[in-house]
Amino acid sequence: MKHRVLFIVFTLFTFVTTNAQCAMCRAVLESEEGQSTAKGVNDGIVYLMIIPYVLIAGIGIAIYTRFSKKKEI
Repeated sequence: MKHRVLFIVFTLFTFVTTNAQCAMCRAVLESEEGQSTAKGVNDGIVYLMIIPYVLIAGIGIAIYTRFSKKKEI
């Protein structure tokens, strides 16, 4: 159990640099000097992408804990 909690905490607080931009956004943002806006847009896309996964994981954990409880006779 302790290993599972450590794994979950580690994965929640570890971020991986990704390039998650559509082709049009990327073309417009690559022409900019300094690339600061491109980095901000990329971070925003990644954060918006994470929210559905966190919600689905929460629902999955809730369902798992509800049905995995031992039934007492």
